[in-house]
Amino acid sequence: MERSKNAHQALLNEGEENELEVFGYHTQTLRRALCFVSAILTLGALQLMFYWRPEWWVWTSCIPCPLQEADTVLLRTTDEFRRYMRKKVFCLHLSTLKFPLSKNPAEPLVADRHSVINQAVMKPELKLQCIQVQKIRYVWDFLEKRFQKVGLLEDSNSCFDIHHTFGLGLTSEEQEVRRLVCGPNAIEVEIQPVWKLLVKQQSIKLHNLVEDHNKVRVTIAVKGKGLQELESRLLVPGDILILPGKISLPCDAVLIDGNCVVNEGMLTGESIPVTKTPLPHTENTMPWKTHSLEDYRKHVLFCGTEVIQVKPSGQGPVRAVVLQTGYNTAKGDLVRSILYPRPLNFKLYNDAFKFMVFLACIGVVGFFYALGVYMYHGVPPRETATMALILLTATVPPVLPAALTIGNVYAQKRLKKKKIFCISPQRINMCGQINLVCFDKTGTLTEDGLDLWGTVPTAGNCFQAVHSFASGQAMPWGPLCAAMASCHSLILLDGTIQGDPLDLKMFEGTGWNMEDCQVASGKFGVSDSSPVIKPGPKASQSPVDTITILRQFPFSSALQRMSVIAQLAGDLHLHVYMKGAPEMVASFCQSETVPKNFPQELRKYTVQGFRVIALAHKTLKMEKLLDVERLERETVESELAFLGLLIMENRLKKETKPVLKELSEAHIRTVMITGDNLQTAITVAKNSEMIPMGSQVIIIEANEPGDLLPASVTWQLVGTQEPGSAKKETYIDIGNSSAPGGKGYHFAMSGKSYQVLFQHFYSMLPKILVNGTIFARMSPGQKSSLVEEFQKLNYYVGMCGDGANDCGALKMAHAGISLSEQEASVASPFTSKTANIECVPHLIREGRAALVSSFGVFKYLTMYGIIQFIGTSLLYWQLQIFGNYQYLLQDVAITLMVSLTMSINHAYPKLAPYRPAGQLLSPQLLLSVFLNSCFTCIVLVSAFLSVKQQPWYCEVYRYSECFLTNQSNFSTNMSLERNWTGNATLIPASVLSFESTTMWPIVTFNCISAAFIFSKGKPFREPIYTNYLFSLLLTAAVGLTIFILFSDFQDLYRVMEFIPTITSWRVSILVAAFVQFCVIFFVEDAILQNRELWLFIKKEYGFYSKSQYRILQRKLAEDSTWPPTNRTDYADDGKNGFYINKAYESSEQAPRGKLRLGGQAAEQHFWTRL
Repeated sequence: MERSKNAHQALLNEGEENELEVFGYHTQTLRRALCFVSAILTLGALQLMFYWRPEWWVWTSCIPCPLQEADTVLLRTTDEFRRYMRKKVFCLHLSTLKFPLSKNPAEPLVADRHSVINQAVMKPELKLQCIQVQKIRYVWDFLEKRFQKVGLLEDSNSCFDIHHTFGLGLTSEEQEVRRLVCGPNAIEVEIQPVWKLLVKQQSIKLHNLVEDHNKVRVTIAVKGKGLQELESRLLVPGDILILPGKISLPCDAVLIDGNCVVNEGMLTGESIPVTKTPLPHTENTMPWKTHSLEDYRKHVLFCGTEVIQVKPSGQGPVRAVVLQTGYNTAKGDLVRSILYPRPLNFKLYNDAFKFMVFLACIGVVGFFYALGVYMYHGVPPRETATMALILLTATVPPVLPAALTIGNVYAQKRLKKKKIFCISPQRINMCGQINLVCFDKTGTLTEDGLDLWGTVPTAGNCFQAVHSFASGQAMPWGPLCAAMASCHSLILLDGTIQGDPLDLKMFEGTGWNMEDCQVASGKFGVSDSSPVIKPGPKASQSPVDTITILRQFPFSSALQRMSVIAQLAGDLHLHVYMKGAPEMVASFCQSETVPKNFPQELRKYTVQGFRVIALAHKTLKMEKLLDVERLERETVESELAFLGLLIMENRLKKETKPVLKELSEAHIRTVMITGDNLQTAITVAKNSEMIPMGSQVIIIEANEPGDLLPASVTWQLVGTQEPGSAKKETYIDIGNSSAPGGKGYHFAMSGKSYQVLFQHFYSMLPKILVNGTIFARMSPGQKSSLVEEFQKLNYYVGMCGDGANDCGALKMAHAGISLSEQEASVASPFTSKTANIECVPHLIREGRAALVSSFGVFKYLTMYGIIQFIGTSLLYWQLQIFGNYQYLLQDVAITLMVSLTMSINHAYPKLAPYRPAGQLLSPQLLLSVFLNSCFTCIVLVSAFLSVKQQPWYCEVYRYSECFLTNQSNFSTNMSLERNWTGNATLIPASVLSFESTTMWPIVTFNCISAAFIFSKGKPFREPIYTNYLFSLLLTAAVGLTIFILFSDFQDLYRVMEFIPTITSWRVSILVAAFVQFCVIFFVEDAILQNRELWLFIKKEYGFYSKSQYRILQRKLAEDSTWPPTNRTDYADDGKNGFYINKAYESSEQAPRGKLRLGGQAAEQHFWTRL
């Protein structure tokens, strides 16, 4: 039984973000025929239900079967939404190819022994079973018994496999096999038809964005045939791509020969040229990504990026192996993330659905009420059914679902004027709930450019005097100057030096220049493409007139370092120079070369907010340039000599401090997540007042378990940190430790400590995060993980960053705001063209305004439906209904126009210190709707009964003669009396009545009152009178209703199907409507919207927030031992099992959220690849 179940289901994309469960089904003809007949009998209603619920279609028309035998598969997401998709299994027949293929099962079809194609082809039939899910093709792997992706080279290939299996190119036969199986290398976005107009504009933009990608002409190497030019759509994984010069990459490819300089701005948001290096030649069997660790991206050319410069190695042209094609590429991932966005788990939308279901239930009650009344009076079945259906639909206005988006539309337009662009409008409402914002530091809080402050060289294991750049003196020649001149990734493009701003500033500080290398030089045979550095006119005297950079090991934020191999003119040996994070560089240096006071010297500058870079050097003895190309990074970056520190100033942007102050006053928490040094981050946080004056900062340093000691956490209060000082050591039971709260302290930690806490102290992590403010030296994966952990505490998280390292976190946050101007901004829901954090309060203000507007329109339309329902139900009692023009005036002239203009109010310029309500099913909103419904019911029932008591009243539909005789009793115009006498028979008896004439003005005034009262102004929106169009429409609606009420125009009354009444009665109607408005206004404004009253009620009755972070804060308020300071805590191993986190170490048992941080393989999307 268990075996059968396992054969019936499997996992697709296991361990990845888009993981799916897949179930096998076989279609039964009889079941399918019955479903088809049922769909016809229900006039398509059943088919529509199957469209919305694909799993119902599969369950009714198919039977479960092993996946291998399935012709239909049902896919279910493994996230909290558990959404279903239905896909047909189709077959690809290799026998259709024009050349013979071996039918021997022992003979592989493709040369790549790791390829899933060999394991997916059924022999001797020569066919494959495939499914297409969200633009990605999967084939059934008979060996692994699961569906696997095609269109990419398997990650299990080693560096040796890539060089030797694909180095000479594929045969033309293998290319044809791969083209049939993998499909075209094209990112095709279909333009939606007219009936899908809502998404048509976006699909056109996407289509235009990717159209050129499919038309690139490329040159490839074909095994045994030489070079061949073809369209990029014909590329397959494994092809050898020749890179002659500038080209827009049509696929993902791994560089195997030569170097490239690439502009990845389209994907990363940073237009800084990036140097790509070839995959190393190694003979081990380790997968190539694992071998290169986090640095594997430096070998990969991503689809959609621009090659702006190629540097051949001297052994031929620059070559790359096609790695992934079509939607498997980085650009394909980008487009798929737009076509299939991650669903939003915003309670507002769930509440709205529940609310509409409740209103529909009221409509069902009305349906049966109408059936009962009309059947009791013996009305024909057709008319009975029609009237019942009218009442059924009255409670749910057709525009009600649009109510939650109309505010977003106007907010999006206002954001666009502020140069903030949005690709996910649903998230605007979410911005109204943000209560925590994470900021990157460099380029976000601080200026992009760095100013050189000085250098601190070392000599004889000691720091020397500081060289200040402010003095204007040239930097003296020495190993430190050589390192600064050569250890960078700058390139010379069209005569201009381009590259990372930090590298550029450092290089300019040396006074040296960069030139093109025109001739080979030295015994190493330098290639023409090697950068050459020469002293400039401002450089100090130097015995070296040329430095040639032979090889680069590019910078990686995960590795926190870069290095180069350089040749100094006249020197017989080569030199290795490294720069990077001081702690990282020092760890690669010989201990005797690192000054003993290194930690103190580093802290001296970081606490002042400087950005500190360390440099190191060693001499390399090599004979040939070919040997340089084959050197492993691990070999090069070892046994270095420490050279000194480069000190750079990183100034705050002038907008940073005011914005952070504004957010703080609005009680919105701010957090810094940076890749920079911890002390620098703390200083910047203090200078920007992210950490207020007088607050304590506690540095958390967590260490991995050693041979004898378990994992530990050290809590050090900043200001009391002394080297070698004794610390109080205690053993604690982490599982029972209490949670943090309070306002007087802030935790700060590095990415390394966060990783240890995540793995070994996970139960303690939430308590730390509640007051964690500084997270330094964070890798891109750790940034994403941190945002997710904040979300688990029920924070609504905003993330603001400017670089590729932030892409994952920007996507993970409820509202990610990119400060990049590149097209990669589509990785983030919001993009600001103004590169400072002023966009954050703008976005929160507009989000709050949009949320309040959405609630207001939703409440108004709900009340409109209920008002119509009550009024219509009363008229149904005597088999009557409002007239067509009566409905039309209310629906179009008032309700539709009011709904469209109610949300035009601009956001209030000052952020309130609290958020608007985030859920529809809140006591305030439910009470508002309930009380308004009660008041409406009372007034309408009173009017309905009162009119019957009037001396001039008669039941028109029963006693038409009485009505005509008594016209003179209430008519104020004799000509009107005569015309009514002559034309009364033209008015339908089901419409013409005193009841409808009396109730219509009250219903209309009630709708206008609701629109006015529910259109809230301060504190989240500007006052109602600033919305000129809305105010004008309301005034016009009131004026029109009063005009109709008091006019005696025969044509108007005939069209509106009214009966003239005496003036005193009309005045009574107006007074009743005004009194109701006053009561509703008082109840809504003085009671339901009185925040102080509700806070008092919550306090008196003990109602507290159920958000996880609030619960933790309340617990801490009662814990006198938190926060710990100046002590070290150890995981309690052996007793409670916290030393070894079993769930984390076993990939089968670990929660998916935890594994996402630890495993690189799980990070598949383009923002983690980059």
